[in-house]
Amino acid sequence: MSMKIVLSFVTTVLLYHCSYAQQPTFKGDVKLDVRESKADWTPYIRKKAPEGSPNVLIILYDDTGLAAWSPYGGRINMPTMDKLAADGLTYTQWHTVALCSPTRSCINTGRNHNLNGMGSITEGANGFPGYSCQLPPQAATMAQILNDNGWSTFWLGKDHNVPETDLSAGANKSQWPLQQGYDRFYGFIGGETNQWYPDLTEDNHAIEQPYGPEKGYHLSKDLADQAIKMISDQKSANPSKPWFMWFCPGANHAPHQAPKDYIAKYKGKFDDGYDSYRKWVLPRMIQKGILPAGTKLTEFNPMPTDQAAPGDFVRPWDKLNPDEKKLFSRLCEVYAAFSEYTDVQIGRLIDHLKATGQYDNTVIMYASDNGASGEGSPSGSVNENKFFNGFPDELSENMKLIDELGGPNTYEHYPTGWAAALSTPFKMFKRYSNYAGGTECPLTITWPKGIKARGEIRNQYHHAVDIVPTILDICGLEMPKVYKGVEQYPLSGVSMRYSFDAKPDTPTQKHVQYYTMLGTRAIWQDGWKAVAVHAPLTGKGKFDQDRWELYHVDVDRSESVDLAKKNPEKLEALKKLYMEEALKNNALPLDDRSATDILTIERPTEEKESDSHTYYPHTSSVPEAVAANVRGKSYKIVANVEIKDANASGVIFAHGSRFGGHSLFIKDHKLYYVYNFLGITEQQLVSSEPVKVGKYTVGMEFTKEKAGEYNESIGTAKLYVNDKEVAKNNMKAQVGKFTLVGDGLCIGYDSGDPVSKLYSSPGEFEGGNISFVTVSTGKEQYLDLEREAARACSKE
Repeated sequence: MSMKIVLSFVTTVLLYHCSYAQQPTFKGDVKLDVRESKADWTPYIRKKAPEGSPNVLIILYDDTGLAAWSPYGGRINMPTMDKLAADGLTYTQWHTVALCSPTRSCINTGRNHNLNGMGSITEGANGFPGYSCQLPPQAATMAQILNDNGWSTFWLGKDHNVPETDLSAGANKSQWPLQQGYDRFYGFIGGETNQWYPDLTEDNHAIEQPYGPEKGYHLSKDLADQAIKMISDQKSANPSKPWFMWFCPGANHAPHQAPKDYIAKYKGKFDDGYDSYRKWVLPRMIQKGILPAGTKLTEFNPMPTDQAAPGDFVRPWDKLNPDEKKLFSRLCEVYAAFSEYTDVQIGRLIDHLKATGQYDNTVIMYASDNGASGEGSPSGSVNENKFFNGFPDELSENMKLIDELGGPNTYEHYPTGWAAALSTPFKMFKRYSNYAGGTECPLTITWPKGIKARGEIRNQYHHAVDIVPTILDICGLEMPKVYKGVEQYPLSGVSMRYSFDAKPDTPTQKHVQYYTMLGTRAIWQDGWKAVAVHAPLTGKGKFDQDRWELYHVDVDRSESVDLAKKNPEKLEALKKLYMEEALKNNALPLDDRSATDILTIERPTEEKESDSHTYYPHTSSVPEAVAANVRGKSYKIVANVEIKDANASGVIFAHGSRFGGHSLFIKDHKLYYVYNFLGITEQQLVSSEPVKVGKYTVGMEFTKEKAGEYNESIGTAKLYVNDKEVAKNNMKAQVGKFTLVGDGLCIGYDSGDPVSKLYSSPGEFEGGNISFVTVSTGKEQYLDLEREAARACSKE
């Protein structure tokens, strides 16, 4: 090869590399011999953050209304947040999007939720620009910008910004944290998880929890441990480099779970009931300056009307029987304990920052992502899975578990009355974006080096989209107009930094904010708010017939006086503005269909739809969203196994948990199949004969024969060893998911919380081998066992 060709090739590759990486032009000199060439490091030197740049810590709770926490006058003690509020600012009019995934996307990008494609939770994705639940390339994240400019970036805890179809180990990971600008991730990707047995992901892969609750494990504690470790690791190697951390605990989302000693601290604290709590907390909120004097209580959430969905009404406290009052009070005690325990764990992180000299120059934002949750139904639940399966809780059964509430044996959620009370003084709660009960949330900001004020209130009106502009302003950065070759959406929010040294009532610099969620909608402009009366998830439609209300929220914070008839011109102007903002932000079409309709939308996946799914041992658990769907169907589970040891035992197949799931396993020389129906009963099939050393095709078959009172599947289950039926019984199976996100399908073990009381997790299969397990439904579920065995033999 000639010298000319070599040099041409080297130059072409070099120029291509520089262009592809969007780096500055190489200004060195390339010769054949390195001794005759001149190096230039300029294209490869990464940006450094300006000297003295602050760290940034965002702490984002879930499902917490304005009237819950002690800094806002609430009854739940938050010692860490109290100290941070005393050392900084408490905001009284900070708003969210009324649901978790959408709000989190706003905090992640600084754009309105529909611009982010997050018009719903990720489980409700739809094929429209504002509802795809995939961050578009036009919405670069705050982490990407900070990372590019010299900050380390960490995300801990809840994500819930990844589409369901992308949750598995082999799925596309472009929407995962590490592909969105974060150096590290430790937490759970979905919307909720068991705090004692969480569904954990580290960086890009699933992991098992480091130890169990019997040794003191709780997710809130684990997250604080991991946060301290990440910061310590970074400071040990790069001490001059600032960091950004997004800390998102599972609290206060269901399941509400906490250590017993924290639950005991709240014994009797909510015995007066949610009606009384509203009347008790409002004066305290006024006294603290959270609400202005004269703020009125709104009417307690109505019975089903055009304003509220049927499952969102509140049962009057004085109409409850003694057992109901005792149960409802205890459910709120657990919620409060969960909140405080998590706050104390966060306190360990704050103490670490103080001990290492990082606290003064760390911007700390402490908030929640939407109002209190009304998803516990009017009577609450000790197993939230029942609610999502349309199966009622029985008071007598729940009372048996009252002393176990908050522990590993329950998966509870408090009733709607507490959601309404903890959202005092507003109407409604989470999911309702039209009223402030769903959107007005706590926020404190502490930055000792950059904020002079201590323990002061700020009444400026702001929103989740204002967080990114604020942080970029503090860090001296701008969101680029073009990022990685893609023209970017402008930021939807404004910086809040002006408020740091302003007076409490200095006029806000924000002027417009629209709200849309699950068919509810509203528009705020310069202290006025127009609200469309429409209940979410009701399937009512007819949005053009909605009645609108008008509130002057600058003087009527609780939205108690409707001025629509007195000021029709103002109302019409705001309705017109809503449509302009909705069109500009991809907020249409409006969707108020039922949760079942929204959650079961047919969505494209990377894999072809199939009636038969084959799984292999020693792999990560398969998330519910992409696992074989046996709900409401006849199905068959077939496994090819070899028993090498007469004492072989363990799990062959498991999916779900003690709160709902099914498992195929060997115990005491016999084959078992257990279907745990919503945690109510473990339906068992046990082989009549022992399973000895040898090779087998084992499995079970369920034939659905009818639907039960609550749409559960009722039919006959059979257990097989080779082609021989070894057990048979009647069985009922749930039609909803085993869990919302965690406790996926496992082969050779049972991840996290065990399906059956007959074994302990992980219950690994020992004393033999599993070749594969096939789960089949529809036509494929009638494949005979001999064919399955032959297929297995052909693979060996």
